[in-house]
Parts: sequence; structure tokens; C-alpha cells
Amino acid sequence: MGLQDSTDRIRIASYILAGIALLGFLELHLVSALLAGLLVFEVVEGLIPLIRRLVPGERARLIAVVLVAVVVVGAIVLLVVATLDFYRRDIGDPRQLWDAKLAPLVDKAREQLPAWITTHLPDSVTELRAQSMELAHKHAGDLQLVGTHAARMFAHILIGLVLGAIVAISHGSGGRPARPLAFELTTRTTRLADAFHNIIFAQLKISAINTALAAIFLLVALPLFGVQVPLAKTLVIVTFIVGLLPVVGNLISNTLITVAGLSVSLWVGVAALGFLVVVHKLEYFLNARIVGGQIRARTWELLVAMLVFEAAFGLAGLVAGPIYYAYLKSELEAEGLV
Repeated sequence: MGLQDSTDRIRIASYILAGIALLGFLELHLVSALLAGLLVFEVVEGLIPLIRRLVPGERARLIAVVLVAVVVVGAIVLLVVATLDFYRRDIGDPRQLWDAKLAPLVDKAREQLPAWITTHLPDSVTELRAQSMELAHKHAGDLQLVGTHAARMFAHILIGLVLGAIVAISHGSGGRPARPLAFELTTRTTRLADAFHNIIFAQLKISAINTALAAIFLLVALPLFGVQVPLAKTLVIVTFIVGLLPVVGNLISNTLITVAGLSVSLWVGVAALGFLVVVHKLEYFLNARIVGGQIRARTWELLVAMLVFEAAFGLAGLVAGPIYYAYLKSELEAEGLV
């Protein structure tokens, strides 16, 4: 009986420490490092079985880490180069972006909207730009911090990648048996990694499907009817990026594509909205089948978790909310409480 009580106290202590750590990642703005580390860890764990077919033993783990490191660095370089090239080709000169593309797009979209909506909008693009400049001047100090925050986040991601690689190398490397608390903390970490795997990789599938449908609509279906939507390729890329956010990302991409459709004509805007409503309903179905099937959670549960975490911790909470919720549910299921 005494041994059981000691085991229960150790497990409870591990829960408390895990909770403090997860809260600390949010409070200290280290969510990006946590996600980067988990991503590297999961990719390495997924590669090890494949590499072991060629290289037996624990050397497979080291090879997997080196392979991931090379791929990650290469992917970052290629992503930067491809983004700059795409930006130059599809968007053009940044100084002419507003006047040549965005301003006509906004003006055309405004012309398609009902009067009861346009009365609450600026009278012209010039006025909208003036208001934007005024707002930028008022928050000049905040805008200067954006670059600092971006650099800090990039550093956090790099550190997280390195830490994830280190943990992946040491994981399963053998050695003496872990002490009780270390064993329980390892269990907590493993379940968190599983929750991350379930949410992120399921959302990748959903985002890829939504992006493919948006690409078919914007780049294939509409051009067949002689309709060219402005910035169509950019909208497809944005759809994939924001689609990594469950539910909310779909709403963001829907809004952008509908505005772009309205810039062509009212009927194109209506068609875009109708198409996106169907896609939005499809995402609920996909969430129920893919995400819900992975963590046995309904879409509304994830949405409530995201709303609560966003209200408490901002954008970091919005991103971490589904992962934290999936982890909490896995722990409750392991204890037989849900």
C-alpha cells in the first residue's frame, strides 16, 4: 500500500511539473521553440524505422538526425529563395503593389458591395491609405518591435530545432533504468509528442486538401470560364499557410478569396463565397474524421480550446490550444476519467 501511495505521489508530481512547463512555454513566449523541437523529434522518430532497414542499430537514429538537419537547413534556404522569387514574379515591385494591384482590387470589391456596407467603409482607396498611414504613425513604436520579435522568434525556432535533435538522439539510447520521477516525466513528454503528432500532421492533411480545392477553383475552374482572379497563386499559398490553424485558418482564407472574387464581379464573389461555404463544411467533416478520429475530439471542442487559449495567451495560445487540449485529453483517457 505504501509503494502504491509513493507511485501515485510521483505521478501527481510529474503532472504538476508538466503543467508548470506547458504554462511556462506560453508565459515566456517559447511556444515556437516547443513546436520546432517537437517537429524535429517526430520527424526523426518517423524516419528511424525506414533507415534501420539499411543501417541496423542505434546509428540509424544519428543518421536520421543528420538527415533532418540537412533537410531543414536546405528547406529554409529554398523557402527563402522561392518566396523572394515568387514575390518578385507574382506581386512585383513592392512600391507599386498598392497602386497597381491592391488599390484596384479593393476599389472593385467595394463597388460590388451593398450600400449599407459601403457606408461604413472609407470613401476611397486614397482615404483608406491615409488612415493606414496615420495608424502606422501612431503605432510606429510597436511596428519597430515587429522586427525584433521576428528575429527573436527565429532564434527560438533554431534553438528548438537543436534541442529537438538532441532529445531525438538521446531518446531510446539505452543506459540505466530511469528513476521513477524521470520515468513519469518521460511518459508526459511522450504523450505531448503524440498529441502534437496527431494535431499537426492531421491538420497538414486538411490544409493540403483545402489548398488543392482552392487551387482547382482559382487556377482551373474560373479560368475555364474566362475569369482571372487577382493574386490567385498568392491566395493559394496563403490558403495552405493559414490552413494550418484549425477552423480559424479556413475562415481567413475564405475572406481573402471572397474579396478577391468581388474585385472581378459580384457574381464571381458570390460563386467564390458559395464554393468556400462548401469547403468550410467539408473542413468540419475532415476535422471530425481526421483530427477528431486521432484524438477522439469533436470540432467544437477544439474551437472552444482555441478561443479560451487565445483569450488567455494571444496568438501563441491560438496555435498551442489544440495541441494542449489533445495532450490533456490523452492524459485524462490514460487515467480512465474520460
